[in-house]
Amino acid sequence: MNAPLTSHTLLAPADAAPRLREIPYNYTSFSDREIVLRLLGARAWEILDSLRGERHTGRSSRMLYEVLGDVWVVRRNPYLQDDLLDNPRRRAQLVEALRHRLAEVEKRRTPGEDAARDAMVGELLAAARRVVDAFDRSFDKVAELRRRAARSLSKYTHKDNIKFDGLSRVSHVTDATDWRVEFPLVVLTPDTEEEMAGLVKACIELGLTIIPRGGGTGYTGGAIPLDWRTAVINTEKLITLGKVERIALPGVEGEVPTIHTEAGVVTQRVADAAESAGLVFACDPTSAEASCIGGNIAMNAGGKKAVLWGTALDNLASWRM
Repeated sequence: MNAPLTSHTLLAPADAAPRLREIPYNYTSFSDREIVLRLLGARAWEILDSLRGERHTGRSSRMLYEVLGDVWVVRRNPYLQDDLLDNPRRRAQLVEALRHRLAEVEKRRTPGEDAARDAMVGELLAAARRVVDAFDRSFDKVAELRRRAARSLSKYTHKDNIKFDGLSRVSHVTDATDWRVEFPLVVLTPDTEEEMAGLVKACIELGLTIIPRGGGTGYTGGAIPLDWRTAVINTEKLITLGKVERIALPGVEGEVPTIHTEAGVVTQRVADAAESAGLVFACDPTSAEASCIGGNIAMNAGGKKAVLWGTALDNLASWRM
């Protein structure tokens, strides 16, 4: 439900209304200020903020915001990125339109009226041109890195497990926090644990940040890419689950009930296996039906039973990384 507006807000003149969002196509959680900071930098936001109250027709500022909006919506939409990567002509038309808008802003400059103000406008335009140039170059950079990544990673896993498509990247841009910072370059879904070492080696050689990910149920942001040069390695196919066995552990008296699992095993499956053996699995997060053992260990998950039997690391007999 929308919050009610006070009468003085409803009756205020249009020009007096606060400009909360002027960058078009921005359906993200980022404010205009955050977008300008990410695209143009802090100095550009200072200039924009100081010029806001000095507009005449507002046409130049609208065209500048349209340029930022076009760049931003493509950066935040992998489907648009893929479309432009596959259609160089369409991409060239978009970049030409962005440069045309900036050229129109240049035509509207009035150095004779206020030299200081015009200098700030010129500084903004220079920053915007750099953004458009970088935007144009980024497609070739991404295409080349994708080609190198596909060639290198395919030595260690099936090509269908190397995913650059929009759906895979959208579904791995966030975890349960719903923070969305950068979309990963690639999502990897290895079939076996044996593939992991090679994939990690290849990612390091490619200069990619590596994020292992299971069920994506975490609230810590641990599975969120902060740089586009990121490979998310999804471990959900690694679901080998052994039986409960009693073994001797160093430094522990008697035999201890243990169970061997791979990283992608859902927590509830382990709990069920323990219960069938007349035992209780100590890790009991609220996301047990969706979270994975690898994530439990990475985040040292606990749950309501942790008060009695400790957290994931307290119950970890051994691991292989």
